[in-house]
Amino acid sequence: MNGGLLLWIGRGLGILGMLVCGAAVIVRLTGQYFVGTYQLGTLFLSGTAAMIGGCFCLLWVLVRRSGR
Repeated sequence: MNGGLLLWIGRGLGILGMLVCGAAVIVRLTGQYFVGTYQLGTLFLSGTAAMIGGCFCLLWVLVRRSGR
């Protein structure tokens, strides 16, 4: 896979994950436990998973650039 594409996927997943986690925190601070039919814990966990996926893609780019 192209290193440039992995870099953009990693950045995109990281930003998406931060937005989802931020939204979950803001909604929870208002005293709610659900967004629609989803629990906020589930929403927060999906944001965390997106950030972890972004970190993996960025790490993959770094490993490919180091030549190992």
